[in-house]
Amino acid sequence: MDNLRLRFSKTGRAVYISHLDLMRTMQRAFLRAGMPLKYSEGFNPHAQISFALPLSVGTASLCDLMDFHLNGFMSLSEIPFRLNRALPEGIEVLEAYEWENKFKNIKWLDVEGIFEYDNRSPSEMLPGLMDFFARDSIVIKKKTKSGVNDTDIAPAIRSITFDAGEGIVTLKALISAQEPTLNPELLPSALEQLAPELKPDFASFTRMQIYDADMRIFR
Repeated sequence: MDNLRLRFSKTGRAVYISHLDLMRTMQRAFLRAGMPLKYSEGFNPHAQISFALPLSVGTASLCDLMDFHLNGFMSLSEIPFRLNRALPEGIEVLEAYEWENKFKNIKWLDVEGIFEYDNRSPSEMLPGLMDFFARDSIVIKKKTKSGVNDTDIAPAIRSITFDAGEGIVTLKALISAQEPTLNPELLPSALEQLAPELKPDFASFTRMQIYDADMRIFR
């Protein structure tokens, strides 16, 4: 079976699984579930699987995607059931289906996050955070393949809102997934570089949904 895609979540302790270990975990799960993956040919065969937008360690997701190919036929509804019995805690397959849209057409990420402040009042941080991310330009130092370069992340933020809670500030943001790519971890990094008085003591993020350029849920 070709052109198959999994939608799965990665939460709890599983957020600390690296991308390489996630690939190994998925391959072992297919093996334990009795669903042989197709492998490439040649001297160094590898499983024909690919992931959309690999997560940073520590980031959770409710909408991760993985493409794969199976040797033989299997009901799409059976695939999540069998895989979930073989996967570790924190990784859950939500759906299996035949894909029609390539990963290159992903454009926007819906992200939620938490900023924790140990000795500062979240309500006092709120106005500064809103003002900072309302700027027309937010130029930061960012590591790239060519070295450390100045990058303006403001154009990659389509929308962002903040709300103060008990000891935390929660945020909701719609950010660019590709061309340009904005890792949500760059949001607290921007504060650290340009407004350290607003930088949280701890930040965590969850990817909630993935969209194409027309804001349709990507499948």
